[in-house]
Amino acid sequence: MTFLSRFDFISMLMLPSFWIGFGTVVVVTLIVYWLFKRLLAVLMKGAQSWSERQRGVGKMQHVLVDMLKRTSRFLLFIAALLFSLRFVDLPDRLFNTLGHAWFLVLAIQVAIWMDQGVVSWMRHLMYTPGASKNPVTMVIAGLLLRMMLWTVMLLSILANVGVNITALVASLGVGGIAIALAVQTILSDVFASLSIGFDKPFEIGDFVVFNDVAGTIEHIGLKTTRIRSLSGEQIVCGNAILLQQTLHNYKRMQTRRIVFTFGLALTTPPDKLRKVGEMVRTIITEVGETKFDRAHFQGFAADRLNFEVVHIVNTADYNQYMDIQQEINIRIMEKLAEQGIELALPCVVVKGGLAVENASIEESGQQTA
Repeated sequence: MTFLSRFDFISMLMLPSFWIGFGTVVVVTLIVYWLFKRLLAVLMKGAQSWSERQRGVGKMQHVLVDMLKRTSRFLLFIAALLFSLRFVDLPDRLFNTLGHAWFLVLAIQVAIWMDQGVVSWMRHLMYTPGASKNPVTMVIAGLLLRMMLWTVMLLSILANVGVNITALVASLGVGGIAIALAVQTILSDVFASLSIGFDKPFEIGDFVVFNDVAGTIEHIGLKTTRIRSLSGEQIVCGNAILLQQTLHNYKRMQTRRIVFTFGLALTTPPDKLRKVGEMVRTIITEVGETKFDRAHFQGFAADRLNFEVVHIVNTADYNQYMDIQQEINIRIMEKLAEQGIELALPCVVVKGGLAVENASIEESGQQTA
C-alpha cells in the first residue's frame, strides 16, 4: 500500500507516455496471445495426426493430445500480458514481481498438464482391450499421484515467493503421522488393496479357497473383498486379513494331478493282477486330454486288493476333468469285465452266529453273505 500511495494517478493518466505504454501492452498482449493460440493449434494438429497414424500402437500420443487439450486459455492470456509488460517502463519492485508471476503461471499450467497426463494414462491402462488391471488400484494410484503432483506444485510456488516451507513440510509430516495412526486399520486395508492390484494374487472371477471359505471373487474394493461362495451367500473379508491367509487360486491351475483308487476282489489271481496296471495305462492314454503317471497294486485291505492310479489332466476346468474321470472309470469297468476280474464288494462274515464286518484275508474263504 505504501508503494501505491506514492503515485498520483490523476497526473499519471494525463501523461501521454502512460497511454503509449498502455496501448503497447494491449497490442503486444493480443498479438502474443494470438501467436500462443496458433502455436497450440499447430501442436494439437500435429499430435492428432501422430495419434491417427499410430492408432492402436501406443498410448503416449493419446495422452499427449489429452494434455494439450487441457491448456488453459486464461493462463495463456496472462502469459501474453506478462510478456507485454517487459516492453514498458515499470518500477523496480513491480518489475521484480514479474519473475514470480511467470513462475506461478508456468507451475500451474505444468501441473494441469501433468494432472491430465496421469488421468489419461490411467484411463488408457484400464480400458485397453485385453488389459487385466484392477480398477480400484488404478483409481487409488491415480489419486495418490495427482495429490503428490499438486502438493509439489504448491510447495514450489510457496518457496518461489519466499515462504520458508521447511517448517510447513515438517508440520505436514507430523500431521500425516497422527492421521495415519488414527485410521491405521482403514489404511492397512487400502494399502492391501493396492498390493492386490499390483501383485495380483487373484482377480475378479477367480475361484479361491482359504480356511473354510471357497468361492468366486466378485468384487475387490478399497477396504474389503467380496466372495460369492458355492452355497450362494456373499462373504465379505477385509483386504489386509485376506492377504494374511494361505490362499489357493484354482482359476490359475494349469493342470490337475488326480489320484484315485479302486479295489479288486480278494479272489483275483496274481497273473490277472499283473495285467491291470498296463490295462489302466492304455485306457488313460486312449481317453486323451490327460497324461498317465502310474498305476500300481498298492496293498491289501480287509476285503479288497487296492490299486492306486495317478494321472495329470491338462486342463483347469473342473467339469472337463470330471468328464475325463468318468470316461476312465467306465472303461476300467468294461475292461475288467472282459478279463473276468471282479471289483471288490463289501462282505460280511458269519462266524459263531455273529456278523463280523471287514473280514480278513485268511477268513475270506469261509461262509459269506
